[in-house]
Amino acid sequence: MNSTEPDSARVTRTDRLDPPEIADVLTLARAAGDADGADPFDEHTLLRLRDPHAPAHHLTVRAADGILAGYAHLDSTDPAAGTGVELAVHPTYRRQGIGRALAREVRATVTGPLRAWAHGDHPSAAALAVDLGYRRARVLWQLRRPLSAPIPQPPLPEGVTLRAFRPGTDDDAWLALNARAFADHPEQGRWTSADLRARRDEPWFDTAGFLLAVDPAGHLRGFHWTKVHERPGSARIGEVYVLGVDPQAHGGGLGKALTAAGLAYLRDRRGLDRVMLYVDESNTAAVALYERLGFARWSAHVNYQRS
Repeated sequence: MNSTEPDSARVTRTDRLDPPEIADVLTLARAAGDADGADPFDEHTLLRLRDPHAPAHHLTVRAADGILAGYAHLDSTDPAAGTGVELAVHPTYRRQGIGRALAREVRATVTGPLRAWAHGDHPSAAALAVDLGYRRARVLWQLRRPLSAPIPQPPLPEGVTLRAFRPGTDDDAWLALNARAFADHPEQGRWTSADLRARRDEPWFDTAGFLLAVDPAGHLRGFHWTKVHERPGSARIGEVYVLGVDPQAHGGGLGKALTAAGLAYLRDRRGLDRVMLYVDESNTAAVALYERLGFARWSAHVNYQRS
């Protein structure tokens, strides 16, 4: 055994991480993301990781020299849906049983259903899921599009105008619209004011890129919330962060017009040359809309579940 090898993949559990430990998790996440081409933790996990008041359970494995070799995040805020799990192993310490040790500790400490994301659909994650009795339950595609290609300019429905989101003023109306637009979505439709506020506090938040579609009576009918990813050493890329249309406004072309307006904003106002988005494989209407707008599949993220 060399001096940096983990001590038999010994797993430690805690309900709270201190700032240096959080920094270690973020360092591990960057290393795993760079090696795999997909970040191991989604935005929800990262926000909760940085929130000292967010309830969560943390499983860690450290090497003999103290380096964080493996980490698992357990989110039990939605008991009906089951405990959410995200897990990553530092590339230097892979093939030493750390991922399996973390996954087994999850099974030993959690009662009830489990749901785990495999970002990038990595083959080793799929093999581990099969071995531990998880089933492939949901697929989230990442689609991408070059912004150098022509962007269509579909008209807005008659009487509808676009304006920027106004923090504090539009919060309640937007949350109500978001709940209607994503009533059947397992995560998005359940957003609360705290979820919105957490994202408004992020350094990437930009009111000008949060477009609202408003009817003549002042009611919100749809929105396109854009995001720009900027990380040292990586090219900047835009995102169709959330796109929603009031069910009563479906069929009038508003979704296509909002999408195009957001793409134009990312290209013309933010100077970007590419954009991405995430969409459920099962949402065939949304997939068809995005493909008509020039998006193509880039990668897949798979949700595994275990009863």
